[in-house]
Amino acid sequence: MRNVKIGKLWDQLHSSYWFIPAVMTVLATALAFIMLNLDRTDKVTINYWWVYTGGADGARSLLEAVAGSMVSVAATAFSITIVALQLAASNFGPRLLRNFMQDTGNQVVLGTFLGTFIYCLLVLRTIHGEGDGYSQFVPQLAVTVGILLAIISIGVLIYFIHHASTIIQASHVIENVSADLHSAIERLFPEKIGRAEPEPEQRIGEIPTSFDEEALPIRAKGTGYLQAIDDKELIKIAERYNLLLRLQIRPGKFVIQGSHLVLIFPGTKVNYQLTKQINNAFILGKERTEQQDVEFPINQLVEIALRAISPAVNDPFTAIRCIDRLSAGFCHLVQRNFPSACRYDNNNKLRVITENVDFARLIGSAFNQIRQYGRSDVAVTIRLLEAIAVIATFTNNSKYQIILRHHAEMILADSREGLSQDKDRKDVEEKYYEVIKNLDNDSTIHNWYST
Repeated sequence: MRNVKIGKLWDQLHSSYWFIPAVMTVLATALAFIMLNLDRTDKVTINYWWVYTGGADGARSLLEAVAGSMVSVAATAFSITIVALQLAASNFGPRLLRNFMQDTGNQVVLGTFLGTFIYCLLVLRTIHGEGDGYSQFVPQLAVTVGILLAIISIGVLIYFIHHASTIIQASHVIENVSADLHSAIERLFPEKIGRAEPEPEQRIGEIPTSFDEEALPIRAKGTGYLQAIDDKELIKIAERYNLLLRLQIRPGKFVIQGSHLVLIFPGTKVNYQLTKQINNAFILGKERTEQQDVEFPINQLVEIALRAISPAVNDPFTAIRCIDRLSAGFCHLVQRNFPSACRYDNNNKLRVITENVDFARLIGSAFNQIRQYGRSDVAVTIRLLEAIAVIATFTNNSKYQIILRHHAEMILADSREGLSQDKDRKDVEEKYYEVIKNLDNDSTIHNWYST
């Protein structure tokens, strides 16, 4: 449970614009006190040409100029960031805002400016000249570090200008979402998952015949998107109380308070304490994440593609980029084992039956809407068929090939209705027959990721 909650906490911190700047501000505060303490001691001998050796008035003017400029630059950076978020929401969809919020580069830039500003303020208050009523003190090392931070901030500003103009480009956004998809596949679909999934007959034999009659539901205590499930904690609970659990929902789905989360067998053991423990294993949030939901980055790519081929935008090339990234993700996915829906304890006893996502649902989420909205665009239609052909060459699973063939047939049928020109329909038909040939030719199958 701790790992799942730590993962959610880190995701929340990583998606916030205050965490990294706050950490960098604290570090700048600590650096200021360290430099001032070094200046107040006689342990450090200052005899380098690059160390500040001016008087109190010069040090004040220098740090005031740096601090004032950092405030102005930070305000400008915040303004540019807000504009970038607005452009992202309008061009790529509001669900992509989370990806922009997670951009570490912007957070480090803001943290650098704020940290430099705080550092200069803290050092500035300690500078005293001969007529100030205090003993003269000019922290030469601290002022030198302030100059160094100002130079670093200039470099960071140049980086920010380049970075801000890059992150709003469609290719950059699509690449980042694609990276999230591949990471989710690596995390959720390992090549080796332990015990293989039992045959359906064997799984049915392990489930008590009276399960449906005697099982009672555990209802959700909150409302929100299911971001993660602590399956290890559920197995511990089931083993502790000698239960069999059947999950009624999977990560990514929206949970309404009072809806069924789990069916408990035997239902006679359901009580307040068990209900609380089960609910604690389900992590709800305001929005979906890819932590345990591989369908979420797929939907993000689909959303970008749909906006691109909408009549208001009419940008099929961006949609084609999304299709290419989706095909790359599925080429990766078809070579992975889908985890078993049955989870066992250390004594090899069935404890949890999960609600897993399957290949048919994922490929449908990726291609159905693009096919429906892009049926009148010959370039998008042909690229969908090419994507299916590429995916087919990465798997020899007969079930996957049947599903891919079904999608190719639907693409062909939609193109016949959506395309007005006979030449365009003929081009799509030629590409369709190439796909069917690839699906029927086992010699084209190769394993890219194992080589």
